[in-house]
Amino acid sequence: MSFWYYWLAAGIILIIIEIFTPGFVLASFGIGCLLAAIAAGLGLSVYFQIIAFCVGTIVVFFGIRPLYKKHLLPEADREPTNIEALRGQKARVIETIDPDKDSGRVKIGGEDWRAVCPDHLILPVGELVEVVRIEGVKAIVKKIKSKNTKQNGPSNAISEQEG
Repeated sequence: MSFWYYWLAAGIILIIIEIFTPGFVLASFGIGCLLAAIAAGLGLSVYFQIIAFCVGTIVVFFGIRPLYKKHLLPEADREPTNIEALRGQKARVIETIDPDKDSGRVKIGGEDWRAVCPDHLILPVGELVEVVRIEGVKAIVKKIKSKNTKQNGPSNAISEQEG
């Protein structure tokens, strides 16, 4: 008994559903079904059809899906993870950031991070900063300009007093 039309129908349905869901997961199964349909169309046994389905699905899921996510998925659909998710976060200085003493710590989302400010500003405890990036175990931060600070004025009154 040939099951090629069942495999074909399942593959097409899964690929159509994938159009409405991101991630390329259902398409992996759909392509596996299409490979099983080819195996069935060639007259191979159900055993080989299932092997074609499994191998096709696994190869597409672990081989092609990562490439799809990296190169074809729009940037807006990618969710930042791990360290990427910290970029742009607000943080509170919990130990004065002083470039001369190479010291400073911030609290980002409940986690304590060593911090440096590339602008060579001294940022006091309690100051609100923004995470620019993470380099190793250091958070690179910048001072958030308050609304009452003039754009042309000094960017940090503390560094001016001690300078």
